[in-house]
Amino acid sequence: MRKLISTGSPFEKAAGYSRAVVQGDWCFVAGTTGYDYATMTMPESVEAQTRNCLATIAKALADGGFAMADVVRTHYYITHAAYADVVFPIVGETFGDIRPAATMVVCGLTKPEMKIEIEVTALKR
Repeated sequence: MRKLISTGSPFEKAAGYSRAVVQGDWCFVAGTTGYDYATMTMPESVEAQTRNCLATIAKALADGGFAMADVVRTHYYITHAAYADVVFPIVGETFGDIRPAATMVVCGLTKPEMKIEIEVTALKR
């Protein structure tokens, strides 16, 4: 059974994607940036953006019947290498005991205000 999860973001409809897709015991969460979807604003700091990413991901997982503890893979995309030292402690608060396989890449993102994007895959335990 396939279940599509949406945050209600206008980006999902415009670009034709779901925030998350649940397929059996798996949940695939799309790359998630730091927007506050309630206000459709982007905080300036990478710290606030990271926390927003994680909150949006946690909600998408919960809506699909998963928890952060089910995350087995993470991908972090940051726009400057210097952000790694800022992001590590924040994601460590969430994933420190879970310890999913992780990759961090320095790259450009689609909007100049975006400083981080996080994508996760979860397997129901």
